[in-house]
Order: sequence, then structure tokens, then C-alpha cells
Amino acid sequence: MDITSKFTFLEQFPLFSSFNADEKKLLSQMVEFKKRPKYSYLYVPGDSSDKIFFLLKGTIKIGSHSSDGKEVIKAILHPMAMFGEMCIVGEDSRKDFARIMNQDCQYFSLKVEDFQRLMRGNHQLATNVLHMIGGRLRKVEDRLESLIFKDARTRIIDFIKESASKRGRQVGFETLIKHSLTQQDIANLTGTSRQTVTSVLNELKKLNMIYFTRKSILVRDLAKLE
Repeated sequence: MDITSKFTFLEQFPLFSSFNADEKKLLSQMVEFKKRPKYSYLYVPGDSSDKIFFLLKGTIKIGSHSSDGKEVIKAILHPMAMFGEMCIVGEDSRKDFARIMNQDCQYFSLKVEDFQRLMRGNHQLATNVLHMIGGRLRKVEDRLESLIFKDARTRIIDFIKESASKRGRQVGFETLIKHSLTQQDIANLTGTSRQTVTSVLNELKKLNMIYFTRKSILVRDLAKLE
């Protein structure tokens, strides 16, 4: 990918909204464009934490494994997301994994020292990064509270509502959510079991609140979903 194409893609990232033309050109020279096949890992625990990534195409799963081997999904990332950012705040080796989901992935990688140099030269970028990391920490806290105070059914419904608000598309009075998650993925995200996810989805379908397929969920009336 040439500099002009990189420049065009980078302009779409809200994180760099404060950059002037010279800063965008410099960033375009720093980043590396890469492609990886579906289901492959970009990094795993123990890998050197020396690069930051910017997702252009595909879906990325960020997670870890418990001592008994159970997968815990911490985030599902879509295009225009930044990830691997913990190296900015001193992480030396990866604690999580980043795995590509069910379609090939395109992304930029950037050395952490180059990104830190950009942050020193652009205070708004530093502020944007601080807000982004703070937002992700708040989400972790919200998920922890949800695990403590809400039952499994409520957590699954909250997942559907959040997905609808972030990535849903209005189809008349209904909301269509396209996704690349298995029911096991949804269980890992909500701290439930695959059997519970299947049971709740089937119950909501029977009540005519949703209709679902392997790659989508159609919410009949978001306001009435409960």
C-alpha cells in the first residue's frame, strides 16, 4: 500500500482527528500495512508488547484463558479500532491474545516508540488516547458489576441491546445486528454458558422479541426487549 492510500485510510480514524497534513503524512510513513488470514493470532500472551495496531478490515477478538483453559473474551473489535495499546503504558509482554475471527484481516502496525513520539508532539492525540483507555476501563468495570449484580438472562439481553445500539441497522421498526460470533463467543462475553445463550435466544424468539440466524440477530422492537 502506498503512502497516499495509507493517508486516506488513516484519515478515517477518529483518534487522529487533530492531525494536520504533515502529521498524517509522517504517520503514513511510520505504519506498516499487513494482511492476515481468518482465525490466525496477531499476538498471544508472552509476545513482546512493542507495537500498536489499527484495524482496517475484519473483526478481532481480544481475550485470555483461565487456568482451566476456558476462553474469556474481553472485547470484540471492528474496523477503525485501535488495539494492543497497553504497551503505551508500560506493558512489556502481552497478557492477552488478539485473534482474527471469521474473515481475513487488514490492519496497520506501528512501533510503540513512534506512537509515543507522535503523542509528545500532539497533545490532543495524548488526550484522545487517555479518553480511549479510560473508556475501556469503564467498560471492564461495567462488565464486572454486571457479573456480580445481574443474572445470566439479563446479561445476554444487555449484550443484544448494546450490540444493537453500536452496530445495529434500522429496518423499519426493527433493528438488524450482523455479527461474526458463535453462541459460545456470546457466552464467553457475557460470563454464561453456551447452553444458557441458546436457551435465552430461543425463549426470546418464541416470544417474538427477536429472530436470529448464525450471523445475525433481528430485534423486533428494541424498546420492548426485556
